[in-house]
Amino acid sequence: MNDASTPEPWRWSEEEWRGRVERVRAGRNLKPDSWPGGARCAVALSFDVDHETNELRDGGRSVGRLSWGQYGNRVGMPKILGLLRREEITASFFVPAVTALLYPDEQRRVIAEGHEIGLHGWIHELNTAVPAAAERDLHFRAADALEAVTGVRPVGMRTPSWDFSEATLSIQRELGLLYDSSLFADDDPYELVEKGEPTGIVELPVEWVRDDAVYFNMHRFQALRPYTAPETVFDIFRREFDGAWEERGLFLLTMHPHVITYRSRIWILEKLIAHARAKGGVWFASHAAIAAHVKAQAGL
Repeated sequence: MNDASTPEPWRWSEEEWRGRVERVRAGRNLKPDSWPGGARCAVALSFDVDHETNELRDGGRSVGRLSWGQYGNRVGMPKILGLLRREEITASFFVPAVTALLYPDEQRRVIAEGHEIGLHGWIHELNTAVPAAAERDLHFRAADALEAVTGVRPVGMRTPSWDFSEATLSIQRELGLLYDSSLFADDDPYELVEKGEPTGIVELPVEWVRDDAVYFNMHRFQALRPYTAPETVFDIFRREFDGAWEERGLFLLTMHPHVITYRSRIWILEKLIAHARAKGGVWFASHAAIAAHVKAQAGL
């Protein structure tokens, strides 16, 4: 809804509607001419390690939902890290600072096993729900906390719930980030542009169709009760990968330790990796490695 000081959108001036559109835009396409090792497709597996912050960020006290978050630590992360180790695949983990402070040994294990940890807010807050100054403080505090826990300063961000405010990009620029992975303007990497100015920040785009949560998540006390058969989810992910492979582009998949790792679902990831390996010519890499490659190829 518009507040009392903002006219209805049909009353907006061109300056207003054009300004909103142009604040953050997709700029130069950064799909490279080639991927490392002659691969025809890059695969970016990512895991949003939300754990209990899904409940905490809304001020919740549900012991049941907090225990669901703990499943991500007790069961989900060991399964994921074990699978990645067996397959010799590097992945990216986006971690709210509160998660890292609750489970510092988990984050240190992620780094020790060669994976990347990226920013994912302080307590999985919505960026558009806090003032710009508070958002800046939370992102900087989160970067400091992750560095203190792991010894590595994050170079990328995935905003919680992919919620990107009008201030987010300028904060990312101030943080000196290499990439973002929260927006939707393409299938392949592109450069972010702020108010017409190229930023040098690489966007590794996401999409809800490549996110496990939209197919399986539910909330007992709300109307959120989707459920898609695992076979159907695998088919969607496989088709998305096959399209990226045919187009010599990027396949980026978003998963959650408390969603994908149940006994009836973990096979989706296992079989998808096997399918990609069978196709051949695939580069499995962290978001940071992919962003660095496409930025170098573009001469940015």
